[in-house]
Amino acid sequence: MSGELQHEVTQILHDWSGGDRRAPERLMPFVYDELRRLARAFLSRERDGHTLQPTALVHEAYVRLIDQTRVDWQNRAHFYGVASRMMRRVLIDHARAHVTDKRGGGAVRLSLEDVRLPARQRAASLVALDEALGRLAEMDERKSRVVEMRFFGGMSDEEIAEVLGVTTRTVLRDWKKARLWLYRELSSHQT
Repeated sequence: MSGELQHEVTQILHDWSGGDRRAPERLMPFVYDELRRLARAFLSRERDGHTLQPTALVHEAYVRLIDQTRVDWQNRAHFYGVASRMMRRVLIDHARAHVTDKRGGGAVRLSLEDVRLPARQRAASLVALDEALGRLAEMDERKSRVVEMRFFGGMSDEEIAEVLGVTTRTVLRDWKKARLWLYRELSSHQT
């Protein structure tokens, strides 16, 4: 995205923060392609035959973004970080419904390095990871957000650093510590 377009996006986000009700509609053409890229990254980790497609995930997440009240959009990186979180929520809600439909499911081990689980285990694994991320967030919100943006959102370390207002080195350190903590947490809650 060129500097001029980045400025335009930031301006629209500021307008949205200022109460402009048309801002979300004006914003969509500028961010749609990047949101689809994020959606594809999320869905690439899902089970085969997932019923959500990237377009549906983008639209559901965008509806949730529009429903946000009183968000003080800082810049486009902040927007994509929140959009990534919304996509994760949509997928988690979808996975919870899937697990509920399939015998109630249960927590299973999920590796952050290898998410190629059998299809029947993926939804339960995603729910287990979400629950573990919730516990991590209670202890260290930033590490939880790093995992969320990197693992779920497919964001680069540099993009994450920009969203969080930290250095890339801090992101890498948080990623390493969070991965270790999540591995231990998921292993200990394995059924």
